[in-house]
Amino acid sequence: MNIIFLGDIVGKIGRRAVAKILPEWKREYDCDFVIANGENLAHGKGFTRNTLDETIRSGVDFFTSGNHIAKKDEGLSLLSDKKIPMIRPANYPPSVIGDGYRVIETGPFKFAVINLIGRVFIKENFDCPFRRVDEILKSLPKSIKIILVDFHAEATSEKSAMGWYLDGRVSAVFGTHTHVQTSDDCILPNGTGFITDAGMCGAENSVIGVEKDDIIAEFLDQLPRQHAIAEDGPAKVCGIFVETDGKTGKTVRLERLFERVEI
Repeated sequence: MNIIFLGDIVGKIGRRAVAKILPEWKREYDCDFVIANGENLAHGKGFTRNTLDETIRSGVDFFTSGNHIAKKDEGLSLLSDKKIPMIRPANYPPSVIGDGYRVIETGPFKFAVINLIGRVFIKENFDCPFRRVDEILKSLPKSIKIILVDFHAEATSEKSAMGWYLDGRVSAVFGTHTHVQTSDDCILPNGTGFITDAGMCGAENSVIGVEKDDIIAEFLDQLPRQHAIAEDGPAKVCGIFVETDGKTGKTVRLERLFERVEI
């Protein structure tokens, strides 16, 4: 099975950049399924039905998320609809609406997508992602061989630990959240594909997707500001391609994806 995973899509410029680049990548890699982190779709925080539908039209099949999932009331309410192709981190408290993982069938493939969120340097008090993923893996049918995990976390050490913890038990672990693509993509010894962070799809001349002047000013005077996100200009699309063995679930090919585009 050939899968493309896109890093956090940030705002309108990120959505437009994906629309330009993704169709070409899907053809080039003979892609069977596309997953993207969609927690930043709507002006950088949260998602709406319109931003979700726009990105689906661009070729994304399914969405994971993270700590911004509740920033738009509309988006949060959509999580209760099983037809919406979006999940939230599984280690949120059980009372939070939405699914933390889904088993998906498309064509000849049946596979699982799991979403987790980290705890190191994250202000919210989430449940343990390591213990939660153990519970999920135990609950999955043994016939599910291809298992993909989005670990939305701040600390590189926590992401690395999760990759090693799940090596041989899932097909791939994709780190998200920091919006900076790392160069440590690899296939771990027991067949799990891993990258610390898949990067982002958004404005290139920015501070992780936000207008750079706003962020610099906050560092200088420590006063909060409304974050602006550019709607045009140079953008980048970051992600990773994974080819998995349908019989074993192991990753047999892994390739980091990156392209610049003018919006």
